[in-house]
Amino acid sequence: MAPIINLEGKVGLITGIANEKSISTGVAEACAQAGATLIVTYQNEKTRAFIEPVVHRLGIKDVFLLDVTQPETMDTAFAEIEARYGKLDFALHSMAFAKRDDLHGRVVDTSPDGFALAMDVSTHSFIRLARKAEPLLEKAGGGALVTMTYLGSEKVIPNYGVMGLCKAALEAATRYLAAELGAKNIRVNAVSPGPLMTRAASGIAGFDGLMAAAVERSPMHRLVTPEDIGALTAFLVSDAGKLVSGGVHFVDAGYNIMG
Repeated sequence: MAPIINLEGKVGLITGIANEKSISTGVAEACAQAGATLIVTYQNEKTRAFIEPVVHRLGIKDVFLLDVTQPETMDTAFAEIEARYGKLDFALHSMAFAKRDDLHGRVVDTSPDGFALAMDVSTHSFIRLARKAEPLLEKAGGGALVTMTYLGSEKVIPNYGVMGLCKAALEAATRYLAAELGAKNIRVNAVSPGPLMTRAASGIAGFDGLMAAAVERSPMHRLVTPEDIGALTAFLVSDAGKLVSGGVHFVDAGYNIMG
């Protein structure tokens, strides 16, 4: 009997790997174990060295530069994907950024430039990625787009600031993209993990307290791991999730349901 999550023959793009502890690393591992051929991206030459252990361990051959603040790098990456594979079955968007002052300061004090930058990198980059991926997903007969969000989209999280607004917009974009691309058999979902220590999370003041609260208050009293997030994402991009689209899917030991 074939496994429920089977990605044999599928080609997937994984963005956002920063190091071995990244959420995207957990996704890449789960998808590779399910048989997918993976393509990964890096932001610049400085960051590439940190992803090499993951690339080597998973036997990934295609590693492309993709900096969403430089549109030409996305153009080049997708041109390479089309030239080498002629299709794309799924893509993971796991990118976010806000200036420290905007992240930790009051939303009411957010600068126009800071707001625009945070929204561009954290939210509109998903829309741009979807637009680039659309024709390649269509050539595959359909496929899946997944982005990473967080509970700060709907609840006020201390020191999360403008990123909460970005994640709320990202979840709205997920729904609109799902509606617009569904006729082409392209499904779009967001995964909302509980707090876990990643390089990005290390920039949020008081994050240790958020993790402690997650353990204390979640029904299962556990922290999520990159492997947990990877397992859910692999399901969503597999044929087992072929009719799941437009949702925000929590993997947080039930923390999001607690008042």
